[in-house]
Amino acid sequence: MILIWSYRKNCATGTLLSFIPIGKLQPVQTEEKLVGVADAINLKFTRYDTPFFYKTMTTTKYLFFICLFMVCGICHAQNSVQNNDAYKKRVLETAEIDLLSSYYSQDGNNAAVTGGRGTEELTDITGTLVISIPINDDDVLTVDTGISAYTSASSSNINPFDKGFADPFIAASGASRDDTWYNLTGIYSHSSDDRNSIWSAKLSYSTEYDYSSLGFGGSYTRLFNEKNTELGLSANIFLDKWKIIYPYELRPFAPGGRGLNDFLFIENTITGNPDYNPSFNVLTDENRNSYSLGIGLSQILSKNIQGGLLADFVLQQGLLSTPFQRVYFSDVADSFIDDFHLADDIERLPDSRFKVALGGRLNFFLNEYLVVRTYYRYYFDDWGINSNTISVELPVKIADKFTLYPSYRFYNQKAADYFAPYNEHLSTSLFYTSDYDLSDYNANQFGFGINYTNIILRQNKLKLGLKSVDLKYSYYERTNGLSAGIVTAGFKFVVD
Repeated sequence: MILIWSYRKNCATGTLLSFIPIGKLQPVQTEEKLVGVADAINLKFTRYDTPFFYKTMTTTKYLFFICLFMVCGICHAQNSVQNNDAYKKRVLETAEIDLLSSYYSQDGNNAAVTGGRGTEELTDITGTLVISIPINDDDVLTVDTGISAYTSASSSNINPFDKGFADPFIAASGASRDDTWYNLTGIYSHSSDDRNSIWSAKLSYSTEYDYSSLGFGGSYTRLFNEKNTELGLSANIFLDKWKIIYPYELRPFAPGGRGLNDFLFIENTITGNPDYNPSFNVLTDENRNSYSLGIGLSQILSKNIQGGLLADFVLQQGLLSTPFQRVYFSDVADSFIDDFHLADDIERLPDSRFKVALGGRLNFFLNEYLVVRTYYRYYFDDWGINSNTISVELPVKIADKFTLYPSYRFYNQKAADYFAPYNEHLSTSLFYTSDYDLSDYNANQFGFGINYTNIILRQNKLKLGLKSVDLKYSYYERTNGLSAGIVTAGFKFVVD
């Protein structure tokens, strides 16, 4: 299985990684938040020092064994069904297990948590277990569970005053430095007897320290023209909730706060403007709801060419800004503690956003050794962002069981109407952000992967056979200075 990346918004630069198999229709979003190997929109990162890493790996181990017991039990039931039913070509012959993992790191100097100026250093480690279980000839249940843990110098500066000397380019040591994201998704799919119709239903839940998300949706696929034409429709709803966390220095100016009489300002000396008095209003909405509709059309054009068209529509409502991201005004006198600029306000954005993405794929099967996969997408939304994505992948079969797949991806983006760099906003504006994921930039991504495919049936107690192995490295860089690298690994097993 060839893999790409996608993410969610939260701490740090607002990003967290998770595997998405290539080729499945996904709601295409703007590529604001770096998702490891690809840009995308609205998501997050966290930690793994020794005790934390041990805790995360222990949880992963428990999930792994629970899922293995599920597979063994269902496979036993599956064998009973096979013995009693008349023969029928099954949608999935045997249960399959995917073990996926990644390591991601990034760096830059435009952290949104510190108003567009400061370290963006971040590392993330992710583990995912996917189990696909044939319930009968026509139905498949897929269970996807994942854990992602990150450490972020950027999000640590939600409270930069706990490390002795406050500086946006130095990580603090507080609890916001790291976090863990947990996800559980279940998908049930049913295929018609002639295999020309497929419907599926999905339910998901994910959580981390300051964010939780409940999602549900479904899809319908219809094949025509002797399966040479495929039309797919998908719809999803995500009901998300924030645990609101504000920048530390603004909290004393919330209702009931002590203002400059707070211990923070008694303990530290304010330089620059000593009469620090931000006009800070707390948020009243903690919810974010997203509704997406996807349409896809795929056509085999000839024995060597396959094409497809994609359209995605996304409506988001609720709290669409990130509460702990700072903003600075050019028409307000600057106040500092040590080298840290005290926030004038938090990021504020409209409570509604409509996104549209239109794309197409064209794949050329040149010969039995070389395939050319191309992709283009145009994106726009009502915040003023528009972007273009172009990618190409060249799978090269070098042996019966080995395939190399170099790839390249280019992305450019026009800034949102509400973006301005560090300390360039005006206090008279209604909406403002200094998140460079919403800025003007170009991005280049280079990748190289290797795939090994071979079913090895082993007579062991678990009756597992290795089906494929995928390894990939990608390097990503933006013209605004952010750079990142990610290593991914995927192992697919079949249950004999």
